[in-house]
Amino acid sequence: MRKLGQAVTGLALLFLLFSAYPLMAQPYPNQPIQLVITLAPGDSGDLTGRAIGVELSKSISTSVIPLNKTGGGGTVGVDFVAKAKKDGYTILYVNSNFIYTYIMNPENIPYNPLKDLEPLCLAVSVPIILTVQSDSPWKTFEELVNYVQKNPGKVRGCSTGVGSVGHFGYEVIRAETGAAITMVPYKGASPGLTALLGGHVEVGIFSWGLISSHFQAGKVRLLMTSKKIPEYASLPTLTQMGYKRDMSSVWFGFFAPAGTPDSVKKILVSALEKSIKSPDLIQTIQKLGTLEDYKSPDEFKKAMLEEYMMGKQLLKQETLSK
Repeated sequence: MRKLGQAVTGLALLFLLFSAYPLMAQPYPNQPIQLVITLAPGDSGDLTGRAIGVELSKSISTSVIPLNKTGGGGTVGVDFVAKAKKDGYTILYVNSNFIYTYIMNPENIPYNPLKDLEPLCLAVSVPIILTVQSDSPWKTFEELVNYVQKNPGKVRGCSTGVGSVGHFGYEVIRAETGAAITMVPYKGASPGLTALLGGHVEVGIFSWGLISSHFQAGKVRLLMTSKKIPEYASLPTLTQMGYKRDMSSVWFGFFAPAGTPDSVKKILVSALEKSIKSPDLIQTIQKLGTLEDYKSPDEFKKAMLEEYMMGKQLLKQETLSK
């Protein structure tokens, strides 16, 4: 009887093992993917991420479920993904502000963006524009620079806060030209635009999506852009004017937790590239003021590291100049 019982137990174990095998052997993905977006619902960046998520679900043949996790300049959502399971079922869509947040305050950020996350791809970029009122005395970037150089402290520029891409945009201008525009931080781009239109600041750095309608209405003048804009090809970048580097655009990219298996990343990267380069998606994101700017994981990682090092250098120069 004892041998019979042992045989029955063995057969039961074998049955459980082989019945579970199909589940264990299912290829990735075999369940919905959670797409963590660090921006508020309805934000243009959120809408872009959701649009890519729809295409990704088609490319990868599984549901992609957006989850907005805002707060802390993106740190809440980024930390959530950095600490998630390394299985490819939780991925991140975040903009470049999270790099600058870490540069400004690394001791209070619970992750290292260069070590705790795996870049999957750069998806889109949003050009940022140096802008003045339409009745401003400065008709070109060089006219503004000449005035600022001769009148230090008199020109104020709005941004979305200390450590933002706009903040570092002013630092790039200072480093390249010697013209130090006094930055005035606002809680968001819209309040900063209101301040510019109301004459509370003389210049502003805004995304193309935010400022384009005001430009078309004749309310503002555009002096310089971080990246060429197809609809306004005559607007120059810093490098086109002979300077060594451009302001950084706001970019949006996809990440997975560090340690995600290569086999999983390979599937995600291929599906994301196909999704982002879809002609229908390109049209959709252009309407949101963004440009398709796909870069592979290696290209993206290299560009992100260069931007990180540039930001650290600019911050050091700014600190030493005070």
